[in-house]
Formats: sequence, structure tokens, C-alpha cells
Amino acid sequence: MRRESTHRLLSLTVVAIALWTSGCSRQVVDAKGGDPVKVEEAPDPNITAMDHPEQFTLVTAEMRRAPDRLSVNGVIAPDVSRNVPVNALSGGRVVEIKARLGDRVEKGQVLLTLTSADLSAAIADYRKAIVDETLARRQLERAQLLYERGALAQKDLQIAEDTEDKGKVDVQTTAERIRILGGDISKLTPVIEITAPVTGTIVEQNVTTAAGVKSLDNAPNLFTIADLTRVWMLCDVYENNLAQVHLNDRALVRLNAYPDRVIEGRISNISTLLDPSTRTAKVRIDLPNDRGLLKPNMFATVEIVSESSTSRLAVPSAAVLRLQDRDWVFVKINGKQFRRTEVQALPAGGDGYQAIVSGLNAGDQVASNALQFSRAVENQNEQSK
Repeated sequence: MRRESTHRLLSLTVVAIALWTSGCSRQVVDAKGGDPVKVEEAPDPNITAMDHPEQFTLVTAEMRRAPDRLSVNGVIAPDVSRNVPVNALSGGRVVEIKARLGDRVEKGQVLLTLTSADLSAAIADYRKAIVDETLARRQLERAQLLYERGALAQKDLQIAEDTEDKGKVDVQTTAERIRILGGDISKLTPVIEITAPVTGTIVEQNVTTAAGVKSLDNAPNLFTIADLTRVWMLCDVYENNLAQVHLNDRALVRLNAYPDRVIEGRISNISTLLDPSTRTAKVRIDLPNDRGLLKPNMFATVEIVSESSTSRLAVPSAAVLRLQDRDWVFVKINGKQFRRTEVQALPAGGDGYQAIVSGLNAGDQVASNALQFSRAVENQNEQSK
């Protein structure tokens, strides 16, 4: 048994030495002296021989100077400088809500009505002031008549005049208080109408029907109205990419809701603060929104085009095939053979070219239309089956 094991070990050793010494040889000598065993390598699946390569146009990978581009994610947000809070200057209870979150409202439109104890007290003070002023006026008229007939001293007349003046001041003061609280002296009622101070869209609502409204100093805004004719795109840029971003750089925004539409804006602000948890800084882009397509909290991809430029290897965008989250090109090897090669490509630029970071060398020839070439390879493989 020990001799037989030793013989098998020697046989395996001879076979291993034969494989190592054969190099590129396709034959292996059997240790028992039998016929040579032919070893065939599997064909490279990325290499394709085309029957008619002349029908495919080729382009050469070359160095091109192009602006630096950075792709980031962003979200639409209202311009806070165009946000207007809506508050009541007195406490009370809501009677009716006439506008809701997301509604577009016009300046002066009634948003809600509420009953106010403060306004009710102001109305009572106003009515009392009118009564007192009326009495003071009548006393002044009587005093003037007596003074003209010599039945009243001048100092008593002056006291009556002073009382009348104070009565007028009280009437004006209480009337002004009613106006400040939101009432109307021509229509004395404790019900206040809260109106929209500007035209815009309600982006925040903190009140419901029958809710109690507190005083101004300790209550949140009843509503917040935003002018959405211009909005912000807020992007998170990692700290290692901040050197590529500059004020007034052009930004191309593609919304997930409208993938075929490109909206152009400019960088208006780069935050001086860095988020310690994500290591990103907020970059703000001002965007026009006259048609109202941009809605708060919409997600988008943003391509920032820097004013500086860099020379990079590039090919036409059509020569790059995006497949399964990877980029491929078809490189010509010889007369009929092409190799499908994976490359690392940057996003396509506006000039129709796409920069190649790795996978290609300058001077390599690739199929100009990768999608057409890929379909031709599939058709040829099906016909050969």
C-alpha cells in the first residue's frame, strides 16, 4: 500500500511539472505513457469578431480641454427672504378656516376668522369713550353759553375745554386699538378676519377650526406664505469637492419629476459651516419658477460646471454604453476583432463628449455608436446559434 501511494504521488508530480514547463502549450503528457491530453482555453467573452467591421464608424480617444464638472444631489426649498408669516395680534378662538396648506392665495384674501376677547374689550372701551366724549362736548357747549353771558368763570371754561379734548383723544386711541387688533370701527364686531399680507402659496399651517389662538408673543405663526416665483436648490457638497465649487458657477438642474427638462441657475451662496455628521456644506442655487414647476421638497440631480477647465481623455457620449450601472466601450483590436472594455466615465458634458478617467488610452479606436454596435453583436450571436 505504501509503494502504491508513493507511485501515485510521483505520477501527480510529473503531471504538474509537465504543465508548468509546457508554458503556452496546449498538450499535457500522461504519466502512464498514454496519448497526450489536449487542453483548450475558454474564449474571452469580451472579444467579438465582426463579419463586417467596415459598417461601424470608429472614433479615436483624444485629450480634450473641458470645464470641471461635479454632480451632486439637491432639494427644492422656498426662498426664506420671500416667506411672510401670518399672525393674529390678539388671542381668541378660530371660527372658520378659509385657506389650507398648499393653497395659492392673493393679497387681502381672508384666511380665517376668529372671535377675540381682546377686540371685544377694545370695542367696549371705544363705545365708552364715545359716550364720555359726547358728554364732555355738551358740557363744553353749556360752559361756553354761560361764559358768554358772564355766568361762568374763565377757568371753568378752560376745564370744560380740557375735558372735551381728553374725550376726543380717548375716542381716537380706542379706535386705533380696534384697527390694530384687526377690527373695523364701521362694523363693530368681535369677529376678526385674518387676511393674506402678500400673494403666494401657503407653505406652513399651524391652526385648525375651533383651535385657540394665543397672544402674539407665545404662539407660532398661524400660516406662512411663500412667494415661489423664485426658489432655492440646496445641495450637499462633500468637503473634498468644495475646491471645485465657486460662487456664480453655472448649475444644470434635472428634476426627478421632469427628467428631460434642464433648468439652469447660478450658485449664489456656499455655506461657511460644515455638517460634522455628513462632512458636507450647503450650496445654494437661485432658480426662476414663474411657471410653478418647482415645488418645495422636490429632489433633483445638479451638475455644477466650474469656470476652470482641465485636459482629460474623452470620447463622444454615444461611444459609451451604460449597462448595469457600469460604463463600456468597444475598442478595436485588429481588422475584425473588438474588445468590450469597462471604463470609468464622468457625466456627459454639453459639448457631446464624455471624459474617461480610466480604462482607455489616448489613440485607442472605439465604435462611435456603442448601442448600435452592441445590438449588432447580439444579432450576430443569435444568427450563429
